[in-house]
Amino acid sequence: QVQVVETGGGSVQAGGSLRLSCATFGYAYSDYCMGWFRLAPGKEREGVASIHSDGRTTYTDSVKGRFTISQDNRKNTMYLQMNSLKPEDTAMYYCAIAHAWTYCPSARVQEYQYWGQGTQVTVSS
Repeated sequence: QVQVVETGGGSVQAGGSLRLSCATFGYAYSDYCMGWFRLAPGKEREGVASIHSDGRTTYTDSVKGRFTISQDNRKNTMYLQMNSLKPEDTAMYYCAIAHAWTYCPSARVQEYQYWGQGTQVTVSS
C-alpha cells in the first residue's frame, strides 16, 4: 500500500515563501515520476511541477522562476520550494507519484497512480 503525505502548507503574505514536502511510504520501485498539482476554488486541477527520478523537471509557466521542485531519494521525499508567492497561488496543493507512465516529467493528472490528501496554501495580498 503506497501512502503519500504532504506537509508544509500555510498562510503567507504576497512575496513570501513556503516549502512543501511530500513523503512516500511503501513505494517499492526504483524509478518514479512525481508531481505537484493544485486545485483552487472554481478552477480545474493544475499541474504545477513534475520531476523524473533521473532529475528532469518541468514547470507550468505561471510558476517558472519562482517554484523549485526537488527530491531527496534517501528520505523518499519530494519538495516544492515556493518563493515570491502571489494571491493567485492560493490553492490546495497535492502530491502524486507514478510507477508507470507514458510521459514524465508530466503535468497530466492521468499519469499518476497515487495521490496525497493535499495541503492548503493561502497567499494574502
